[in-house]
Amino acid sequence: MEAKLFSPYQIKNVTLKNRIVMSPMCMYSSHEQDGQVQNWHLTHYVSRAVGGVGLIMVEATAVTPQGRISNGDLGIWDDDHIPGLANLVGMMKEQGAATSIQIAHAGRKAMVDGEIIAPSAIAFNEKMKTPKEMSVEEIRETVQAFKAGANRAKEAGFDIIELHGAHGYLINEFLSPLTNKREDQYGGSTEKRYQFLREIIDGVNQVWDGPLFVRVSANDYHPEGLTPEDYVTYAKWMKEQGVDLIDVSSGAVVPAPINVFPGYQIGFSETIKHGADIPTGVVGLITTGNQAEEILQNDRGDLVFLARELLRDPYWPRTAANQLGVSIEPPKQYDRGW
Repeated sequence: MEAKLFSPYQIKNVTLKNRIVMSPMCMYSSHEQDGQVQNWHLTHYVSRAVGGVGLIMVEATAVTPQGRISNGDLGIWDDDHIPGLANLVGMMKEQGAATSIQIAHAGRKAMVDGEIIAPSAIAFNEKMKTPKEMSVEEIRETVQAFKAGANRAKEAGFDIIELHGAHGYLINEFLSPLTNKREDQYGGSTEKRYQFLREIIDGVNQVWDGPLFVRVSANDYHPEGLTPEDYVTYAKWMKEQGVDLIDVSSGAVVPAPINVFPGYQIGFSETIKHGADIPTGVVGLITTGNQAEEILQNDRGDLVFLARELLRDPYWPRTAANQLGVSIEPPKQYDRGW
């Protein structure tokens, strides 16, 4: 039987050559707070394309300067960012990978100079700044910033866009009752907490017709927080809005202990995939080809997102193919070595 990990996957007008995705990982490597692509980004991403990854997702890229996790984050808040991103896209595609970008706003977890914003004025912990509660006007401006960022991603030539709705950043802060204490149209019920993301997806859909993913934190790991079952509801609404895949991560909206073990988030992906009847991506301590293949064969997710394992081994697709007894085409320059 053919390994599912190395079978193509079609989403709208994009075909991935395999189910292996490089998960977005911040490099904190832009210089002088300008958000520009550097040589490091070119080396880092393109080497994984050479290594055979089917889809490469560029790290959380900020839609406003205020929305950066750090001063070293990539940016997509200005048209000046488009040429660097377009160059990166071209180089990845040249080596056979499909391309994606995760667009983001850090909300109360932004560690930048000046004021930071969030749905409610609650700090993440005692060491971090207390954010300003966003006005409705600031919410609308941020929705527009996501829309403009999506348009720039389109200009840069990306195949897929992912909205970062996980890990305690701004979209996640609106979704979770632990961080959203608002009593207006953006908080107070599940539906109202979803409203911010609903408006972002609507805005992005006005400028983007390619595949759209959303990364979520499917478990808050807190007794009053959200669970995978809550995210089934959110995922159904996202599906109605045309979202193509939910990238299922967990945690980090509030400080909480997480019991981490190989594949610890697979069950969350399974719950959302089958509960909302929507494709999912699985991420979290996936390290071997056999583990990835099991996820796909047992229909627990549709794509396998790898993060740290791809930092350790840029040629992980080759490693996985050897484990699964599959022969994959090497870059012709590496034929003698592979």
